[in-house]
Amino acid sequence: MGTELLRPLQGLLSQRSCLLVSVALLNFLFSVLAAVTLHDLGCLVLGCPRQAFYAAMLFCLSPANVFLAAGYSEALFAFLTFSAMGQLERGRSWASGLLFALATGVRSNGLVSVGFLLHAQCRGFFSSLVVLNPLKPLFKLMASLCLSVLTVSLPFALFQYYAYTQFCLPGSAHSVPEPLVQLAVDKGYRITGGNEPPWCSWGLPLVYSYIQDVYWNVGFLRYYELRQVPNFLLATPVAVLVVWAAWTYVTTHPWLCLTLGLRRSKDSKKTLEKPHPGFLSPKVFVYLVHAAGLLLFGSLCMHVQVLTRLLCSSTPVVYWFPAHLLQNQEPLLRSVDTVPEKLLEKNSPPGQKAPRNCIMKLLYNWRACSPVTRCILGYFLTYWLLGLLLHCNFLPWT
Repeated sequence: MGTELLRPLQGLLSQRSCLLVSVALLNFLFSVLAAVTLHDLGCLVLGCPRQAFYAAMLFCLSPANVFLAAGYSEALFAFLTFSAMGQLERGRSWASGLLFALATGVRSNGLVSVGFLLHAQCRGFFSSLVVLNPLKPLFKLMASLCLSVLTVSLPFALFQYYAYTQFCLPGSAHSVPEPLVQLAVDKGYRITGGNEPPWCSWGLPLVYSYIQDVYWNVGFLRYYELRQVPNFLLATPVAVLVVWAAWTYVTTHPWLCLTLGLRRSKDSKKTLEKPHPGFLSPKVFVYLVHAAGLLLFGSLCMHVQVLTRLLCSSTPVVYWFPAHLLQNQEPLLRSVDTVPEKLLEKNSPPGQKAPRNCIMKLLYNWRACSPVTRCILGYFLTYWLLGLLLHCNFLPWT
């Protein structure tokens, strides 16, 4: 499809170049759509359009930007995941489950997203629980939970089954194109039609687990080596961001966290009060648990430097919390409507007007920004730039 759209350029570009340009254009489209859906999701969950806008702007400067632009699946995954979350917030569970399933087909860490469906169903169950006859709602809840798990995990299961038929069942493998066979030989990869791989005899034959174990050396605490200290340092900023977000939320809503987001307050009268807007909204709880779960699993069982692109393409928390900090701790944004434009124009470079883009306003007035703002924008911009420079030149990056 991409090469057809670029047919006019085929006289100037090789087929490989056309494919690379097509991938870049598609990922650019998915990144834009992901930013739009993140803004929409922020408006629904945060109840604060301005904070949702700041988060969408920060997504455009994502520390994992290079993976959202290059030939990786993060951009499509982010678009599908944020879209699924938005559909769930609108009460469209079936549409949300379908989108979560598609996201799982793109990246396996989408399996964790089933927690959103489970939490929404449990919340609905407890809010409408009838004490006199709880069995019928309970059976309905159990059926819904099982259906949600099956729906989201179906793409992953189908791929495992496909791999099993190709490598473990004699005579069922499809022919592999010669260029791919040669690539496998050069890289030392296993191809179909050869000896049966050891994972075929496992009680639960998962090719995914075998690949992660043998080819990537992924496992519990396997990455905890002295030589990996630089990679841990690379992942430190995003880890600190999620831990800081979790601490801020838990200290603000201790009872809500103890009840797993199913009750807002010990006193039922207080539940009638207007909830916190923005990042401290009760609706954010499940998103924060999702982000914390990904951080914990990634820190213990994955190549830790991957945490940056894992979290930046999977959870809105890494954008909502910095947006919350910018809005509440940056004087230039804390009360945008009351900040005189003359103040912004005064600090702008000579001959240039103050930009309407909030992030550009902060960059134009860098010296007047608070330390928190400088740290946030410094982190996002530094990783945005370093990712482009290092990864594109085949140097170590996240």
